[in-house]
Amino acid sequence: MNQINVGVIGVGAMGYNHARVYYRLEEANLMALSDISPGPLNKISKKYNAPGFTDYKDILENPEIEAVSVCVPTTHHYNVVMDAIEYGKHVLVEKPIAFTLEESREMVKAAREKGVKLATGHVERFNPAIRKAKELLENDVIGDVVSCSAKRVGPFPPRIKDVGVTIDLAIHDLDVMYYLFNEPVAEVYATMGSILEKCEYEDHAEIMTKFDSGITGILEVNWLTPYKRREIEITGTSGIITVDYIDQSIDVYGKFAQDVQIKHEEPLKEEIKSFLDAIKNDVDPKITGEDGIYALKTVIAATKSSKEHRLIKLNGDF
Repeated sequence: MNQINVGVIGVGAMGYNHARVYYRLEEANLMALSDISPGPLNKISKKYNAPGFTDYKDILENPEIEAVSVCVPTTHHYNVVMDAIEYGKHVLVEKPIAFTLEESREMVKAAREKGVKLATGHVERFNPAIRKAKELLENDVIGDVVSCSAKRVGPFPPRIKDVGVTIDLAIHDLDVMYYLFNEPVAEVYATMGSILEKCEYEDHAEIMTKFDSGITGILEVNWLTPYKRREIEITGTSGIITVDYIDQSIDVYGKFAQDVQIKHEEPLKEEIKSFLDAIKNDVDPKITGEDGIYALKTVIAATKSSKEHRLIKLNGDF
């Protein structure tokens, strides 16, 4: 099997997991790691037998490395990804794709002009329960979709310092809804607030969306709940699908309750395998830079709605 030589830039919580998955995959050869903190970098470098660098450009300057995962804080995505593209590396960038829409569009344009892959890490699309939910929807198991509600709550994560709960958590479910319904959000209305003194940004948000076909989506996200919950429920004209992201379980209620069996998989592993397959087969990643732009656009619209206390129309206000 031909392996793809890879590097990981940023080995915090998510970067560590990227390194772990690459190290274990037969399709990948983990060649280098980078982080500005020497302590954690050296520890992970020894664990996965890959040289570590405090300057990520040492990875980019290695001609043998073909692809990188970019797992640095969101505010640094643009500079690191643009440098990687300039060096001709394929890139998997953790969500959100960038901090601003302008940055994200420049990144997509640069990757296209350079002829490299740019994938966005919306990992929940690779959750087997979500994939099964999409299959059930496509088979009209619950009829036409009417509405969808999502709850993604839990305690405050100290590692998040540069963004609020909307761009960190709500972006997951907004992207999942887009994936499940295969249509974009047309309108969004949101309320947000900050209660925790240790959080500089909003720590709770309630978001209502309306999709092109009229489907309504409701999201509740926060860093206030003492337990972690990740759920989404889809209501159709003839039934309901409920998904637990964490348990990777799914319940279907229609004329008859269905026992749906799910083969558990690690979503991040499936995401990275998909990225490597796109490189190997020279096809578009399953979650493209354009998908990343859409998800970012939607959460920015939600933030704009909260600040301006009004409904935002994505086609009219952007």
